[in-house]
Amino acid sequence: MPSLNRLNAYRIMWVFVYFDLPTVTKMEKKRYRLFREFLESDGFNMLQYSIYIRHCMSREDAEKHKKRVKNRLPPRGHVIIHAVTDKQFGMMEVFYAAKERKTKNPKVEQLTLF
Repeated sequence: MPSLNRLNAYRIMWVFVYFDLPTVTKMEKKRYRLFREFLESDGFNMLQYSIYIRHCMSREDAEKHKKRVKNRLPPRGHVIIHAVTDKQFGMMEVFYAAKERKTKNPKVEQLTLF
C-alpha cells in the first residue's frame, strides 16, 4: 500500500523560514513587507514574529517551496530555511509565560488532493 507509506509522519514535512531583515530605510521596509507577503501567498503561516511555517505533504513538495523562498531572498538581511518531519514537529515544546501548552497545528488553508 504505497499510499499509506506516503502519508506517514516521517514523510510529511514542515518548512520553517526564519528571517531578520533590515527596516531602516523606506526601501528596506518595502522589501521586508514584500518578502512577508510572498511567504503568505505561498502558503506560509506566521508561527512567531519573523518565523513562518508551511505544511508540505512530501519532501519533494518541501524542496519546491524551499526553492521558491531562495528565489525571492531579499538582497540584505539574514534568512534561514529549515525543514523538519511531521514527527519532529510534533515533538516541539511550546511555552507561554513559563507554562507549557500543547502544540497546535497552525491553520492549514491549502487543500491537498491525493
